[in-house]
Amino acid sequence: MDLDVMPLARRADRGPATTRASRAALATAAVLLMAAAVLLGVSPAAAASLTRVTGFGNNPTNLNMYIYVPDRVAARPALLVMVHYCTGSAAGVFNGVGHDYVTAADRYGYIIVVPEATRSGQCFDVSTPAALRRDGGGDSTGIMSMVGYARQRHNVDPAKIVVSGFSSGAMMTNVLAAQYPDMFSAAAAFSGVPAGCFATANGSLWNSECSGGRIVKTAQQWGDQARAMFPGYTGAYPRMQLWHGTVDTTLAYANFGEEIKQWSGLNGVSQTPAYTDSPRSGVTRTRYGGTGAQPRVEGLSFAGDGHSLPLTGMFPHALSFLGLDGTSPGPAPGGQVKNAGSGRCLDVAGASQTNGAQAQIWDCHGQPNQQWTSTASGELRVYGGKCLDVANRATADGSGVIIWDCGGQSNQQWRFNADGSITAVGANKCLDVPSNSTANGVKLQIWSCSGAANQRWARAGS
Repeated sequence: MDLDVMPLARRADRGPATTRASRAALATAAVLLMAAAVLLGVSPAAAASLTRVTGFGNNPTNLNMYIYVPDRVAARPALLVMVHYCTGSAAGVFNGVGHDYVTAADRYGYIIVVPEATRSGQCFDVSTPAALRRDGGGDSTGIMSMVGYARQRHNVDPAKIVVSGFSSGAMMTNVLAAQYPDMFSAAAAFSGVPAGCFATANGSLWNSECSGGRIVKTAQQWGDQARAMFPGYTGAYPRMQLWHGTVDTTLAYANFGEEIKQWSGLNGVSQTPAYTDSPRSGVTRTRYGGTGAQPRVEGLSFAGDGHSLPLTGMFPHALSFLGLDGTSPGPAPGGQVKNAGSGRCLDVAGASQTNGAQAQIWDCHGQPNQQWTSTASGELRVYGGKCLDVANRATADGSGVIIWDCGGQSNQQWRFNADGSITAVGANKCLDVPSNSTANGVKLQIWSCSGAANQRWARAGS
């Protein structure tokens, strides 16, 4: 397996700070917090589920990849790429400014990929030529390898891949949406700049003209700059939600208007708002190309706020825009699994723990041979170390289902579907009670999926 559990401590750096003084203060605070955790034996439960992945694919700039798979995952989960700020980390954004995304993942069953910059300063490269070209060998190339890894292993809905980031991560959000418009359906950028605005010719990752809001272009010019990142592409661009404070002194507020120009142009909508309101005091929301909750472009302007977004209570607006609140999680990770047709439970015959023991249906009684745990890699485990297994890696209708030592192969991977069926991933066939039988002791098999009651399952009591 390519997963290493990440030992995390909660970070104090909850926002996108960028000054030298703030970086020093954050580093000192992080060291003190880590030391306190060691002395006190602190191991925050929330951080324990964030997992590092190695060997995920092409990674030319040596980024780290972390993934969060909630205990209950939707049958076809959405995927959020959550990108941290300068001086940040996967731990910092996971436990800090982005933690509302994490708690929402627990509720709605979507998966989160968290890239981590490893260069000095922990900023993402949105400046060099390699960084501003699709598959150009910059940070965005490594991030898209992470997306590909998650898609292959978690049955991600390709129409629900979205990206959101903060400060440097917001700039990367703009770049990813411009370079990979065929991959992302929507994006939300908190305190960023237009895609390509931070471009430099001297290798520097900082562009003072852009950060100061002194680069002004037309919608056509900004659009052309984004289109140059993926030459020849003629399809649709992602919906874009933009957040900015009016007194931001790190990435000037003027960039907010330039982002709106770029994304209204790329999405082919007017720069004149179709709808304007105030979801809370001091916040002006403008929608372009539509009046509903998911227009082509949406801007949220925060009067009197600086480089410290989002504000408490505002995350639901991002969730709704990105479409992350429209899914529902699958079955709970542990317990009995009950067949709809027979009313009996998935059971290991004779309560055996021997490799090759048959899976069957039996009256639900809650003993250990009926306690099944779903894992992030798609296993259905019983007794802790045995997995539900398609015998001999077979793929034909009627192939038997047994238990075996867990080995991570595709014949031990199972997918809970929205209709209640459970698909054997390797065979692409469904867990089936033969001949619609309802008798105790009927041995289970895989069969072409039909949606019938003998192929529908649910956690007992759900």
